[in-house]
Order: sequence, then C-alpha cells, then structure tokens
Amino acid sequence: MKVNRLGLPVKETEVLVAELNILLANFQVYYQNLRGLHWNIRGKRFFDLHIKFEELYNDSQLKIDLIAERVLTLGGTPLHTFDDYTNNSKLPVGKNIHNDEEAINLILNSLSHLLKIERVILSQAAEINDEGTNSMMSDFISEQEKTIWMMSAWLEQAI
Repeated sequence: MKVNRLGLPVKETEVLVAELNILLANFQVYYQNLRGLHWNIRGKRFFDLHIKFEELYNDSQLKIDLIAERVLTLGGTPLHTFDDYTNNSKLPVGKNIHNDEEAINLILNSLSHLLKIERVILSQAAEINDEGTNSMMSDFISEQEKTIWMMSAWLEQAI
C-alpha cells in the first residue's frame, strides 16, 4: 500500500478529499443561505434572529476555511467556483425567506444534511487513521448537534 508523507494511504485519501470537497460545496450553500436569512428576516423576532444568523454564518465561514485547508493538507485541490458549489451541493437554496420558522427549518434541514456528510467522512477518516480529519469532523458534529437541539427547542419541536 502506497502512503503519502502524512502516512495515509494514497487511494483512500483521494476518496476522503472528494468527500471533503462535497462537504465544502454544501457548506458554501449553507453559508450563503445564512447570509440571505440574515439580510431578509422580518417580524417580531428580527433582532434576535438577525444576530443569530450572523453568528452562524461567521462560524460556517471559519469551517469552510478549515475544510479547504484540510483538502490542501491531504494533497487535494478545494472546490472554489460557484459552479462547483451548485453542482456538488444537495442543500436547497433558501431564496427570499422572511419568515422566522421557515428560516429555522431551513437551517435545521441543512445541518441535518451536513451531519450525514460529516459522519461519512468521520468513518472514512477513522478507517485510515486520519486523526486530523477525524478530529475536525468530531468537532463539527458536536457543535451542529447542539445547534440542532437549540433550534428544535426554539421551534418547540422534538429532535
């Protein structure tokens, strides 16, 4: 088995890079959705949600950079065009969402989808002892699970 300078198997690392790029594309759409929600939210909860959406898009922007840098660390090239993002993302685009509950539901659905991708990456990284990717995914997952719990509580829904 051929390994790279990080001591990771080359073929499996290439598969992992492809999955990280899928995650990157989905995060970019999630980020842009959050920007739109931040700009367009209306109603009595405007002030609270406007701030929360900014917090979430700032956090996702940091995660996007971490994902792209991990792709580079593993020897890949991060996706970086709008076409790349739209062609590789499965997240719905939240266009002209003004309603608070509709906005929160978009976030919940997006986070649930991101978790699925992250768990695939977590499993693949564990199989090849890629602790760097594994650690990053574990951190993302625990944060996003907490956000899902909080957003579900806001909607007065069960997880």
